[in-house]
Amino acid sequence: MTSLFPDEPAAFTPPPGPGPDAPLAERQRPRRLADYAGQQHLVGEKGVLRRYLNSGRLPSLILWGPPGVGKTTLAHLLASELKQPFSALSAINAGVKDVRDVIDKAKRQRGTVLFIDEIHRFSKAQQDALLGAVEQGTVTLIGATTENPSFEVIPALLSRCQVYVLEPLSAETLRELVAKALREDEALKQKKVKLAEDHALLALSGGDARKLLNLLEIVVQSTPPDKKGVVTITDAVVQEVAQRPLAKYDKGGEMHYDVISAFIKSMRGSDPNAALYYLAVMLEGGEDVKFIARRMLILASEDIGNANPNALMLATSCFQACTVIGLPESDLILAQTVVYLATSVKSNASYMAIRAAQAEVKANGVYPVPVPLRNAPTRLMKQLGYGKEYAYSHNGEGNFEEQEFLPDALSGTRFYEPGLNPSEQKIQERLRSWWGEKYGY
Repeated sequence: MTSLFPDEPAAFTPPPGPGPDAPLAERQRPRRLADYAGQQHLVGEKGVLRRYLNSGRLPSLILWGPPGVGKTTLAHLLASELKQPFSALSAINAGVKDVRDVIDKAKRQRGTVLFIDEIHRFSKAQQDALLGAVEQGTVTLIGATTENPSFEVIPALLSRCQVYVLEPLSAETLRELVAKALREDEALKQKKVKLAEDHALLALSGGDARKLLNLLEIVVQSTPPDKKGVVTITDAVVQEVAQRPLAKYDKGGEMHYDVISAFIKSMRGSDPNAALYYLAVMLEGGEDVKFIARRMLILASEDIGNANPNALMLATSCFQACTVIGLPESDLILAQTVVYLATSVKSNASYMAIRAAQAEVKANGVYPVPVPLRNAPTRLMKQLGYGKEYAYSHNGEGNFEEQEFLPDALSGTRFYEPGLNPSEQKIQERLRSWWGEKYGY
């Protein structure tokens, strides 16, 4: 645990800067918000966090984003700007006792900012220990996570925090970080460095500023200068130093969207070979396996649906397994699911049905619910006949009672068109036996 609590209440004081032997990423960590790179939608002139700072107060918040985009740095800078007491915990090695110790100290220093790195690693008990202090304002919580807080942070704590998404750093921002390091870092300034190419630097960093700067430092230190004393950085030099081939895939750029589009369309088009190829491209490019699995979940409903209901079950199991296992073993689970989805019978009938229903609501608004279907929790509602003529379906033959469920204005409207596949043809036969000619099945 790192704590910056003095014995008596005092304003936040930034810790001393890193020494010359610290990695470049640490040496370049900004000490002022004005020097912070990226995330202008949060800290720019019109950014929401900037507005909070201008008001002199900060709510409890969760910073969600990929590694190396500045979550930890931003938390320190926010506390520094407000000059508030500051304490930091790492969820990797902190326990409930550490949380309670910080809260006890914070009770003597109102306005304390508590930063918890990797908050998604906190257990439910650890997160529960924070609830009272956050709700009462004993601490202002700033949590940092690379995982979706909807799944990883308990609802009670999440409801007490604002969630802000940190975006992957753009190529322009990464280039600015490289230029700034070459221009300002005391160690790098002693060398004559020529940046001839930067594609490999940016691609191998994966949008992670920490990885980018540390790779830059290693490349500069390990590359011998030419006869004029100039260290020239090229893509080939970076690849040689990093000992990694350059996958032509930028998970934060245009190709990210092109490849995932081709991946989905290949499964939709029932081509497992193409789908596996694009899966390999994404895996070799460092794509988040949960992003891939989420898109497969969507495809299972949108493009397969009730033609093969098992597809959604397998896609769900795939997502859960990838979440638990991670790489490298998740590639096998993803590959199995890709082959299953690509070779499954297809139907977009459910997708088309909900889109048609949504179009109806948007075009004509919401019609009154039929009186027999309405809830009747009060005596007056019962007197008005709410729910009175409802026929309980299980009392009918075959658990079916013919009655009107749609609003009168939409009676007989058909949104769902069963697909031409064995599974949905059976569904169509059941609908026809129940409803006769009402919906035209």
